[in-house]
Amino acid sequence: MSATAERLPTAPAHTERGGLTIAAPLNPAYDSILTEAACQYLVALVRQFRGPLKALLAERLERQARFDAGELPDFDPQTANIREAEWGIAGIPHDLLDRRVEITGPVERKMIINALNSPVKVYMSCFEDATAPTWQNMVEGQINLRDANLGTISYTNPDNGKRYELGPNPAVLIARPRGLHLPEKHLLVDGEPIPGCLMDFGLYFFHNYRVRMARKSGVYYYIPKLEHSTEAAWWDSVFRFTEKRFGVVNGTIKCTVLIETLPAVFQMNEILFVMRDHIVAMNCGRWDYIFSYIKTLRRHRSRVLPDRQQVTMDKPFLSAYSRLLIYTCHRRGALAMGGMAAFIPAKDEATMARVVERVRADKEREASNGHDGTWIAHPGLAEVAMGVFNRGIAAGRPNQLLVRQCEAAQITAAELLEPCEGTCTDAGMRSNIRISLQYLAAWLMGNGCVPIYGLMEDAATAEISRSSIWQWIQSGQRLDNGKVVTVALFRQMLAEEAEVVRGEVGDLRWRSEPFAEALGLLDEITTAAELVPFLTLPAYLRLKE
Repeated sequence: MSATAERLPTAPAHTERGGLTIAAPLNPAYDSILTEAACQYLVALVRQFRGPLKALLAERLERQARFDAGELPDFDPQTANIREAEWGIAGIPHDLLDRRVEITGPVERKMIINALNSPVKVYMSCFEDATAPTWQNMVEGQINLRDANLGTISYTNPDNGKRYELGPNPAVLIARPRGLHLPEKHLLVDGEPIPGCLMDFGLYFFHNYRVRMARKSGVYYYIPKLEHSTEAAWWDSVFRFTEKRFGVVNGTIKCTVLIETLPAVFQMNEILFVMRDHIVAMNCGRWDYIFSYIKTLRRHRSRVLPDRQQVTMDKPFLSAYSRLLIYTCHRRGALAMGGMAAFIPAKDEATMARVVERVRADKEREASNGHDGTWIAHPGLAEVAMGVFNRGIAAGRPNQLLVRQCEAAQITAAELLEPCEGTCTDAGMRSNIRISLQYLAAWLMGNGCVPIYGLMEDAATAEISRSSIWQWIQSGQRLDNGKVVTVALFRQMLAEEAEVVRGEVGDLRWRSEPFAEALGLLDEITTAAELVPFLTLPAYLRLKE
């Protein structure tokens, strides 16, 4: 909770403002975000773009139905001219040229301060996978980012009085709005919940574009979970509408697109092309990409993925994805960002040494492939990642835009879809259950970024865990102990692993936190006949705020 919003009186839970219905409590701090003018702008955004967005989401369902019927993703022959022609993006702002290490995290106040003060180049502050979308998180996240851009953000820990303030030369701030599929149930236009992405995008732009432009910067975003260039074109229209409404030059908004769905890897040139005035980079969102591989190919029995721990970036289908992204971006003048190191520092010296070595090896692979930068989840690993990219990027250069491994141009659809070798194990399935259960319980309490077993888990990694089990049930996978994965076996394991988690967290936490509700939700989405597209959709209905 922000210092300004704590313990302030609230207004009635339904307020009409600028044509927007606010079906949630307000207080003076929240009023400073949901101003009359901000609400009018949100209403204009929603009425202009909600209809086309619904059509795009319907197209996703139609596309998935074709994949379920046996079709495989492929490059679109109708856009071959875009892939073959020589063209480039409009350019990269000076403060985004060097992004060799980026840290990511939720829009929580202390986290923002610590991340901006970290020895990294960029902080990606996430309204999406790293933040559970409670009303408090979403509005106070806007307060926090506004204060960060103003340079006035601070936080005092109420338990020990420790004060956190922004230091000199903070990292560049980029905001990630929610995906296209997530609604915002607390804000309604014409009686209907608005798209969560438009709330996050619109309020962030409205409250920050002046201060960022005064510093000769722009308003920067990470755009998640796109599946097709038509969705990228929708976002580009949102950008243009906004720039025109506020009288700022075309290109004031710049974005990095996460290539984190399997269909999108076949659309990278097209996405860059339709967003060429506003895009500066693409990112290998590896965890969501693995989840999307499962989701997209869920009915293809020859492409069932093994244990999550075995699906590493040296696997052929993931290596092809990374190398093709680098080649495509650099050919068009865009940066190519690497993926997340989800490890967190360990107190034990030997364990920490293993963590450092695994992070170093992962980042060395990215740097040698030609990535311009990478992601970490914890400031304690910034030095390791920075050291690797300082050595990997040529002296005197901010990035590796000149690196173009031309053999990557020949990567085929078959390579991007290649089945992944490995085993489905009893231990791996049990680990997936424990991770999913703990993450869902935390998410239902409003925490979207949770340390579990030495890794920083967010919605993307939880999606892999639960969707793997679903796919193993549907395809009748045999585990390493000979048992066939069935609904009955899953439920037996769920009961057993719930007791393991209960022992790990203790009876007090088990009773006071929503583990029972998380158990029911995990059972529901894992045993369903059809794969639930995103676990956050049914979980959102259960959020109390």
